Amino acid sequence: MKKKIIGASIGNCVHVAGAVHFLALAEDAGYESIFMGPAVPVAQIAEKVREEKPDMVALGYRLTPANVIPLVEELKELSKDLPHQPVWIFGGTSPVAREVEKLNFFDVVYDSTEDIDDCIALLRGELSGNAEVKHADTLVERIHQKYPYPLLRHHFGLPDYEQTLEGVRTIAESRVLDVISLGPDQNTQQFFFRPEERNPEMDGAGGVSIKSAEEFRKLREAADCGNFPLMRSYSGTADVIQMAEVLAENISNAWCAVPLCWYNELDGRGTRPVEQSMKEAQELMRWHAERGIPVEMNEPHHWGLRDAHDTISVVMAYIAALNAKKCGVRDYVSQYMFNIPNSLSFSMDLGKVLAQIHMVESLHDESFTSYREVRCGLPFLSGDKDIAKGQLAASTMLQMAVRPHIIHVVGYSEAEFAATPEVVIESCRIARGVIRSVLQGGADMTCDPAVQARKDELIGEAKYLIDFICSYYSHKSDDPLTDPEVLSDCIRRGIIDAPHIVKNDKFRGLLQTRVIDGKCLAWNPQTSSVMDEHARLELLRKEGRI
Repeated sequence: MKKKIIGASIGNCVHVAGAVHFLALAEDAGYESIFMGPAVPVAQIAEKVREEKPDMVALGYRLTPANVIPLVEELKELSKDLPHQPVWIFGGTSPVAREVEKLNFFDVVYDSTEDIDDCIALLRGELSGNAEVKHADTLVERIHQKYPYPLLRHHFGLPDYEQTLEGVRTIAESRVLDVISLGPDQNTQQFFFRPEERNPEMDGAGGVSIKSAEEFRKLREAADCGNFPLMRSYSGTADVIQMAEVLAENISNAWCAVPLCWYNELDGRGTRPVEQSMKEAQELMRWHAERGIPVEMNEPHHWGLRDAHDTISVVMAYIAALNAKKCGVRDYVSQYMFNIPNSLSFSMDLGKVLAQIHMVESLHDESFTSYREVRCGLPFLSGDKDIAKGQLAASTMLQMAVRPHIIHVVGYSEAEFAATPEVVIESCRIARGVIRSVLQGGADMTCDPAVQARKDELIGEAKYLIDFICSYYSHKSDDPLTDPEVLSDCIRRGIIDAPHIVKNDKFRGLLQTRVIDGKCLAWNPQTSSVMDEHARLELLRKEGRI
């Protein structure tokens, strides 16, 4: 049988929004809800409890604090004769809540500043009264503990280690974040096991300088407070398996994130040849898969950030997920970065992400599940912090259209400076406000015909390019889409390409793109016109590149 909850505002209070919203949360958690309405007399509440025998009763009052006292005292007296005692929950303004707490009747008292996670945990039976919720300590368990509310993740890493250590503790105590994503500097990512090759002048460039396993462990320990957020870190760009071992042992790395085509000679974040880095990425995925650690391939957005046309981003989302699956990954974090390029329209951007989701989730079976992680693109945010806050909120609302499991919150300050603990907390609060409002009900943006048309168009274009790669390399590989030699050759020939790739004897980066009608499209400079995949590949053939 379903659990039952009763909700109402009491006395002469007609403000019912809080009770209604709490009942909506309860329904999401599987309760049968009974809403008694505004200004319900206390005696009527007691009689309804006697009749229905609910598991919980949620009552609200938002008027003058002094006036709530006789109402609660009356309810307290009437409840003594009830044969069944539910969990009594009160919600009101902070001054009213403080008065109610003094009367020692309600099991739980909310004042509208409570954490939504605790509300959900209470309804799901994971929290008793005002006790602390036990937060799941693995990614998949924590997703299931909160969904449909997404986990919040935020990048954090200041140049100074001690400031980062203190900041981790401050963020955890704020309880606004589920995953602290450590950002080590490039020296740490590349030279952790070869300190003699570090350039000390570059310590702290782009993140926190971490020089030992003990320093990683101290960061994890600093987060063991508040809501006990999970922790993860960038993978290394060299000695990747050794770094994976350090992260797993010292911060219980919540999941591994690794690119397929990047962090090498292609982007200057390492010196490895592309083929070697791809093979090491596959080895790294297998290492984590064997240990049951989820994996994310931060791949498709790297192409979008370099102004590749939308089809490339969709194709690379699929190829990345396919590589993870073939490496034995069961739990796959699929990141969908919105707002790249930053001039995409919201509707066409959503169409692109829906196409990516369709392609990735076509791989689902009993051995492979993906979780949707969404985020705002860095180039989208203005250097004006007030504008950036609005952009963060707007992008978060768009991201919620795909019902994500994780939101990678991007601090509103990122266009100007790395996020401080204060910026992390404020940015997460902005996102949480949007999430709460959206999940209370809203229009489904995915149903827009223009969005669906763009999704279908991109799925068709992506399949055309994938089929071409498989056919073109069929004589060289039994599985072209997971063959490092094939994928590297695709980049060199321009089959997979982006305008921002550095042009040299290996990588041409000759693709040109334009944003037209909110879409990022391949552009033919010879005819000053857009190209679909058939026309783009035909141009490569005429140029002798394929």
